[in-house]
Amino acid sequence: MRKDVRILLVGEPKVGKTSLIMSLVSEEFPQVVPYRAEEITIPADVTPERVPTHIVDYSEAEQTDEQLSSEISKANVICIVYAVNNKTSIEKVTSHWIPLINDNTDKDSRVPVILVGNKSDLVEHSSMETILPVMNQYTEIETCVECSAKNLKNISELFYYAQKAVLHPTGPLYCPEEKRMKPACIKALTRIFKVSDLDNDGILNDNELNFFQRTCFNAPLASQALEDVKNVVRKNVIDGVCDNGLTLKGFLFLHTLFIQRGRHETTWTVLRRFGCDDDLELHQDYLFPLTLKIPPDCTTELNHNAYLFLQSVFDKHDKDHDCALSPEELKDLFDVFPYMPWGPDVNNTVCTNDEGWITYQGYLSQWTLTTYLDVQRCLEYLGYLGYSIISQQESQAAAITVTRDKKIDLQKKQTQRSVFRCNIFGDSGSGKSGFLQAFLGRNLMRQNIVSEEHMSYYAISTAYVYGQEKYLLLHEVFPDFDVLSDADQACDIVCLVYDASNPHSFEYCARVFKQYFMDTKTPCMMIAAKSDLQETKQLYALTPLEFCRKHKMPPPQAFTCNTADAPCKDIYTKLTTMAMHPHARLRCMCTCNRCTFCHLQNFINSELVQTVKAKLYTAILSRHVTQADLKSATFWLRVSVGATVFAVLGFAMYRVLLKQR
Repeated sequence: MRKDVRILLVGEPKVGKTSLIMSLVSEEFPQVVPYRAEEITIPADVTPERVPTHIVDYSEAEQTDEQLSSEISKANVICIVYAVNNKTSIEKVTSHWIPLINDNTDKDSRVPVILVGNKSDLVEHSSMETILPVMNQYTEIETCVECSAKNLKNISELFYYAQKAVLHPTGPLYCPEEKRMKPACIKALTRIFKVSDLDNDGILNDNELNFFQRTCFNAPLASQALEDVKNVVRKNVIDGVCDNGLTLKGFLFLHTLFIQRGRHETTWTVLRRFGCDDDLELHQDYLFPLTLKIPPDCTTELNHNAYLFLQSVFDKHDKDHDCALSPEELKDLFDVFPYMPWGPDVNNTVCTNDEGWITYQGYLSQWTLTTYLDVQRCLEYLGYLGYSIISQQESQAAAITVTRDKKIDLQKKQTQRSVFRCNIFGDSGSGKSGFLQAFLGRNLMRQNIVSEEHMSYYAISTAYVYGQEKYLLLHEVFPDFDVLSDADQACDIVCLVYDASNPHSFEYCARVFKQYFMDTKTPCMMIAAKSDLQETKQLYALTPLEFCRKHKMPPPQAFTCNTADAPCKDIYTKLTTMAMHPHARLRCMCTCNRCTFCHLQNFINSELVQTVKAKLYTAILSRHVTQADLKSATFWLRVSVGATVFAVLGFAMYRVLLKQR
């Protein structure tokens, strides 16, 4: 909605322009009329549309042609005043004033014009027969009003229509020559229909119509009123009502009817409620609300309500209920967008099914990725889907959670974040892309059929850490060692990938770590990729294991995506755990089978210890326990002794192995 309306009155001398303004302000006919009234401003609270209105007068005696041109260019609506008893003033409407206005306005955005027939109190006949052909000839003419400044007839109506011509113009909505709505209006209303069709069955049922009515007009329709609307559509449009619900065809007919009957404000109220501006495009303030501020070292995530909304959008478009979106279903989902937001690379960024269709988990992951990397784009997308309207929120910003500063998380040694970023570094050919695709459940055979032009440098999916579902975002950093931006270094964990079969591969990882991450608090992990191939000694001063021990990193993790089934995802759980708990030294990461921890772990899992454990369990707890046993001190003594023996035995073995190391 506009912030104000500027009305300019023009016309021949002595037709009553100034009298109309003064009669409106004083509510009586002025006895003394100056050449020109000063510009007046009517406050918003006394206008029908609640918008401040500026009324500007023009006098040929006091103003130059340049000043007139300037006023025409600034006006939102122009009232051409003529005297109904003066044929010359009527003729000048078409011979002088309309051409003058058109010469001083942009052809693509004509200023609406109101024809005002003043001094109707001096004649008994109407001038409408003369004016109607003029109105049909010039599409910029919104309406014609006959009035009398002396009798105060239609004075308020005149300025109401002028206001209405600006706030609810006919031009963008309707083509009077063809007697149908314009394509841009049909497109905007079609989007509104699809957003309001909550179950995507192509019909607005009674519940959806009432929700639509409450959303736009703050009041539901009575049952009888709803039936009356449907009956009007049934009588005029074939297939306008189906299964007792309103189809798109019927919905468009109703708005055509509103416009034809002069109720443009109804259609404009609907359009503006769903975010449209005066050009029927979605308003920038609607798509990009300014309420969201993101401090440094904070990230953006979708909150619970946003995920529920996105889930409902997925469900209504997953017509075959296979928990995946086929290309047709995905196209239908994004039909309310002005463009297709997801390209072929998305299928290589998130999880898909065997047919390459984005799954439910992949769908939510892509939204999570967009929110994390480009929150403004996420707000735009949510605006197209009508999030603020369907969820009854003030704006899309209500869907976003801004996490607290990462420094505070480190201080408190805990985090509420759900999305963690892992930057992947490695030399060319080290297996980074394979590592990303393996996270999405794709082995080497499936990766080989992916087109190189559709490869993605991102991969995102979920991982479970201590029973909590978290999103891990992997980002492959381009291997240009000399240029490493701040964005490439900003992450929750660093993953350094080297090819275990290439003797020159590890050196790159070591250099990256020492130059950029050795003195930071960002946890790092080495990945020995292509572990299915013959391991080769790395041509570096230290072996990868020695390098990791020296810099207090977990030992290198062997990894391969050359498997018969989907690659193992344990490594990704470890990465997510390290990202969540960067302060903890997670020795459980070790799988080298050479260190003290691994020896102790193997001993605990050995057959001997398992046999001792089973016998202790049998001797102490496996017998039938009675109520008397539970009250017996002897029973609890045996339990305590057994537990103590097991603990002492385990600790002793740990000390022995530690001493050997």
